[in-house]
Amino acid sequence: MRTKLSSLLAGIGLAAAASMPAIAHHAFGGEFDPNKPVLLKGKIITIEWVNPHAWIHLEIPKADGTTPCQYTPDAKCEEWMVEGGTPNTLLRRGITKESLAKGTEIVVDGYQTRDHSLSRANGRNVTFPDGRKLFLGSSGTGAPTDGADPTEAGRGRGRGRGGF
Repeated sequence: MRTKLSSLLAGIGLAAAASMPAIAHHAFGGEFDPNKPVLLKGKIITIEWVNPHAWIHLEIPKADGTTPCQYTPDAKCEEWMVEGGTPNTLLRRGITKESLAKGTEIVVDGYQTRDHSLSRANGRNVTFPDGRKLFLGSSGTGAPTDGADPTEAGRGRGRGRGGF
């Protein structure tokens, strides 16, 4: 009996340990800072349309930027990486690789990584040149309830940036 109980407890422990990386990966609060909102306006350099999250690389013109801009050659830029949802989720929201074409100027409202030395963010909303605004970000554990996520409606989880 004691051996069976030990085996059962060991199995439960292994299952819990194996699931931790998956839980940690999907925890917004583990990587991004809900207290550090960013508003990024720039042109798309490239897009990584991959699972588990799509990444948009933007060039943001800055006076103290470190590299020449691709689309504004006389300016200096800083490159930012913006994490979005999965490609499948983005497609269902109306965002395609074609709508994120290189050189397209977009505005991304999101949250910076906890490591503020990185130029990386989780994008919540993306606004296109024609004025369309779509939810880009991921949701889940630790994600802000800022009104951007259309699945927040009716959850009653409090007010975040932007309120409801």
